[in-house]
Amino acid sequence: MLEMRPDCERCGADLPADQGGAFICSFECTFCADCAEAMDERCPNCGGELLDRPARVGKSLQRHPASTVRHFTP
Repeated sequence: MLEMRPDCERCGADLPADQGGAFICSFECTFCADCAEAMDERCPNCGGELLDRPARVGKSLQRHPASTVRHFTP
């Protein structure tokens, strides 16, 4: 199951689990759409492809909440 990180690792933007707009690599590094585009949809950590992260909604989100650990470091 995806960790569903709450923020962009590059700019710190909030990325709610129940909304679109987040991009992840196979290691779950997480970025907002603007940062993913600026990085040509390549993860700066592993070099992997950044893809749309699916949303988690409703009862699934209630049973399996998103992470609250933020990964942005200013």
